[in-house]
Amino acid sequence: MQHQVAVFARRAEQTRLGGVGQARNSMDRAAYLLLNRLDQEGPMGVKALAAGMGIDSSTVTRQVAPLVDSGLVKRTSHPEDGRAVVLQLSPRGAVRLEQVRASRRDLMALLTEEWSEEERESFCTLLTRFNTSLLGIHPSTTPGTPAS
Repeated sequence: MQHQVAVFARRAEQTRLGGVGQARNSMDRAAYLLLNRLDQEGPMGVKALAAGMGIDSSTVTRQVAPLVDSGLVKRTSHPEDGRAVVLQLSPRGAVRLEQVRASRRDLMALLTEEWSEEERESFCTLLTRFNTSLLGIHPSTTPGTPAS
């Protein structure tokens, strides 16, 4: 099992599981996870985003800067405390995220086209369980999300 996990990690990094089509390999893992979290959880501050992802606030700040620069994330003032900054997925970010999700879904369909629906569901269940176990050992690891 250890060997297969190592092979999977290497192959996933080589391809970045980027998907197929035009969106292939066009969004790095950190950007995808940040955009996905903002899409699922809604607007939030840097600290809340960092806590939800199990990473440091300075890491989120560094990773979100290019997303703001490219117009995928918007920075706004907190509605109750104008001094605080809230991050939210921009309309452009929502479109881009859906393009990448679709591309990744296409890749997963291609990779598992000879699998039964039961095999796909079992694999997803076991992979989710595996990721949850990893989270218990290394709390700074971001768990996968079903929307990916």
